[in-house]
Amino acid sequence: MAKKTKWILCPLLCFLSIYTAEGQGSKINRRALVERHTVQLSTADTLASLSVGNGSFAFTTDVTGLQSFPDAYQKGVPLGTQSEWGWDAFPNVNHYKFEDALKTYHLNGRDVSYAVQWGSDPGEHRKAADYFRQNVHRLQLGNIGLEIQKKDGELATLHDIKNIRQQLNMWTGAIASFFTVENIPVSVITYGHQQQNAVAFKITSPLLQQKKLRIRIRLPYPTGGWADMGNNWKDEDKHQSSIISNEYNRALIRHQLDTTTYYVAALWNSSGRLVQKQAHYYLLTPEPAGSFEATIRFDQKRNTAAIPSFAATALNNRQQWQKFWSSGGAIDFSGSTDPRAGELERRIVLSQYLTKIQCAGNNPPQETGLTYNSWYGKPHIEMHWWHGIHFALWGRPQLLEKSLSWYARNAAGARGIAQRQGYEGLRWQKMTDNDGRESPSSVGAFLIWQEPHFIYYAELLYRSKASKALLHQYKDLVFGTADFMASFARYDSASQKYILGKGLIPAQERFKAEETFNPSYELVYWHWALEVAQQWRTRLGLSRNKKWDTVLKKLSPLPVQDQKYLFTESATDSYTNPEYRTDHPAVLGALGMMPQTPLVNKKIMRNTFDWIWDHWSWNKTWGWDFPMTAMTATRLGLPEKAIDALLMPIQTNTYLPNGHNYQDGRLTIYLPGNGGLLAAIAMMCGGYSQTAGTLPGIPKNGKWKVKVEGIQKMP
Repeated sequence: MAKKTKWILCPLLCFLSIYTAEGQGSKINRRALVERHTVQLSTADTLASLSVGNGSFAFTTDVTGLQSFPDAYQKGVPLGTQSEWGWDAFPNVNHYKFEDALKTYHLNGRDVSYAVQWGSDPGEHRKAADYFRQNVHRLQLGNIGLEIQKKDGELATLHDIKNIRQQLNMWTGAIASFFTVENIPVSVITYGHQQQNAVAFKITSPLLQQKKLRIRIRLPYPTGGWADMGNNWKDEDKHQSSIISNEYNRALIRHQLDTTTYYVAALWNSSGRLVQKQAHYYLLTPEPAGSFEATIRFDQKRNTAAIPSFAATALNNRQQWQKFWSSGGAIDFSGSTDPRAGELERRIVLSQYLTKIQCAGNNPPQETGLTYNSWYGKPHIEMHWWHGIHFALWGRPQLLEKSLSWYARNAAGARGIAQRQGYEGLRWQKMTDNDGRESPSSVGAFLIWQEPHFIYYAELLYRSKASKALLHQYKDLVFGTADFMASFARYDSASQKYILGKGLIPAQERFKAEETFNPSYELVYWHWALEVAQQWRTRLGLSRNKKWDTVLKKLSPLPVQDQKYLFTESATDSYTNPEYRTDHPAVLGALGMMPQTPLVNKKIMRNTFDWIWDHWSWNKTWGWDFPMTAMTATRLGLPEKAIDALLMPIQTNTYLPNGHNYQDGRLTIYLPGNGGLLAAIAMMCGGYSQTAGTLPGIPKNGKWKVKVEGIQKMP
């Protein structure tokens, strides 16, 4: 069972002084900053699994440094092996067509089709929608663990692992694991290669001499469920695997599934023997020696390149991780006397590590990264903002830019959705995959706050490095996004304003699509993004787009009631309906995630903020709600509230020993929370474009000492 998290309430802030690195004339000792947050474990906490990876591939370990006990960890942070390219689909035996999942709604005087989960079970429409929601799904590529034979001949279980000492050194990328089995010591060093889909490890133990320790490679079949913990050993006949080459120190396994074939290559440093124990279950028995080194690599296609050795992988990690930590931004709270400073700094450092290995690939990541599936392993494009903008704010824009290639590759699909629904430009998918396919969703199909995101990303890159080449590289996607936004806004002759909706669900997913219009946050985001798109035209020497300007001039104002912003104009009971006090308090994003715009009055937003702070059902929120609240507090000049928000003692604001943001038993890791934390603290320490002051989100009460390097201002 996953261990429960205990809460400690922190005392209130008190007074001392603050300073920046520039003010002190001293540079941050980055190695000391990172290594003082080395993860140290002494128990088999199933919520404290540790991972190595490179942004496109990740490998998660238990206390043995490998994946020895996947069944024991399945209810905690499971022992996944996932990549960007590892996807599969079950056979479409019923020959469903995607059109079968479309439902037509009559909205704003015309018919519009959306891909939703509809129809009564077992209706054909619902079956079609469920098939395309489930397929494709991300694969768990394989389980690599230890099989340790005890004196009585039985295999060791997790309960037999004693004297545990495990640590993750983020400066070197190494997981070092020590334990004993029947008083016999075992040590394992684990690395994930920083350019290849490979994990390397070194085992040292007398059990090797006794031939009591073997390495297990086991290949699961996808569950097809909402989640996939990587330990489905059933359905052996639905996939095939075989050893296609086997030499004294290397072997190659081919794994064939429904629509996917991939390869598992192994290299070890001495003679050994790989044999098949049963279907999809392989054992590597080293020759007797004091230690054993091996590398396991997963490849989408048969790869003839040399497999990197353990030593080469260790060197690769030391070099690449030192380069990562030595570049970009850093924030140091050492010397602070607020008792929460150390915990906040821990979350910051670990979140940088986790988002680097889980979210820094060539595609938007899923919300559980490359550890285990949520929503069938599919990325949610509205969450890409939380996964990615911090890379640019922390001076590593290249890590954000890698994933922007997804938008270029899938623009045709986005244009097709817009055309099907009668709009111009590019309507970005919500729940999707690497190839940009729509996934039917009764909520996701109606979300719109992902639409301006690409303009935000492109603007962040431009602010990092202004160049005409960058403007030309992304202009078509920026302009196509703006074209959709302008055409989505509906002109209402009665009010003589442009309206968003009906036919949308806002970021606070508590409203019915057919009834909802003019959500406050989305109105501000529409205004800001269209104005930025116009700035891109001006920078390129082009005239302003007349249609965009018309929408900007006549866009609906934010709805106000009793000097507070309504969550949506259609929800006049925003403040009286208890249901609307749950989920994301997204109205705060209108001044927080967004900079000050002509649509927002700070006094009214302050009233809104104060009411939400006092009345919201914070136990019914998500991990990124706390950073969003901190952003709004910062822009309102409430730094004490900003810190309080980041460290609010709520379950969904839990940060586990491994740094992961815990939500609940279903969603034990949640990377939008980690990315949101990094974005918020970057704004709180590095500032934003509309302020000239330093550390706007840090209390000027004397208890915080802060050094800041390399942080880019938030828009």
